[in-house]
Amino acid sequence: MEKVNQTSSVSEFILLGLSSRPEDQVPLFILFLIIYVVTMTGNLLIILVICSDPQLQTPMYFFLSFLSFTDICFTTTIVPTMLANFLSEKTISYAGCLTQMYFIYALGNTDSFLLAVMAFDRYVAICDPFHYVTTMSHRRCVLLVSFSCSFTHLHSLLHTLLLNHLTFCDSNVIHHFLCDLSPLMKLSCSSTFVNEIVIMTEGPVVLVTPFLFITFSYIRILIAVLKIPSAAGKRKAFSTCGSHLSVVTLFYGSIFYVYLQPLSTYTVKDYIATIVYTVLSSMLNPFIYSLRNKDLKQGLRKLMGNRTFQVAPS
Repeated sequence: MEKVNQTSSVSEFILLGLSSRPEDQVPLFILFLIIYVVTMTGNLLIILVICSDPQLQTPMYFFLSFLSFTDICFTTTIVPTMLANFLSEKTISYAGCLTQMYFIYALGNTDSFLLAVMAFDRYVAICDPFHYVTTMSHRRCVLLVSFSCSFTHLHSLLHTLLLNHLTFCDSNVIHHFLCDLSPLMKLSCSSTFVNEIVIMTEGPVVLVTPFLFITFSYIRILIAVLKIPSAAGKRKAFSTCGSHLSVVTLFYGSIFYVYLQPLSTYTVKDYIATIVYTVLSSMLNPFIYSLRNKDLKQGLRKLMGNRTFQVAPS
């Protein structure tokens, strides 16, 4: 805390949240509590199904289980603080705010890198199936997951340390429901030049590189699938990618809207897009993957022990 006092006279921040009207607080609390419970339940079920079913011990489901675990941690970083603020004072300590921001960026970018890794897995499975077992060995899968986690934590640490060197003199009111980088920088009474340079150079590289990797992978996949002579073969190949493409579209569509714009244009209109990639995508991912995947639905039936469980056709 001594270092904090040297860099800032602000000991806590006020998160204004989604609404300042008292009559909105209880309905918002109930809504986001339901979202949080559904998110936790859905992602835990995905992890349990994958761990309990020997047929799902493949690289694709290995990556999916880590994606679900990351989504659990990502949502837990954000929603419990929101729930507390709906029913009590909307304050968060200086250290707590920086800690939340660190994990938001670390876990959010881990999601991004895992989606890129899953695209690479689909690329190898469709474009080079005869070498799939050797290319996607267990050791390589572990290394890919380890890199996705460690690199993004270093990226987040860089931004957190740079933010910690800023001075916050007067206002401590954050016009947001979480401790995000841009709203915090707007409150600083010291120069944010270095921070903005890093955001405009290193930030897009970390954010856009996985997306470009995914795009390249799916271009190669599309070319390979179009060469398949039968329509049934094309449908089968595309069916293994549909869930992943849906998640990628939901995640990157909202995150690009928020972060690929100048700091000065960041307004409260970004709330909805931020909610989509921080809260809703983590809730919807289990449904997107399970409803379109026969193996996961079969594993869920086994886990629940209910032979009469009805599932929608793929």
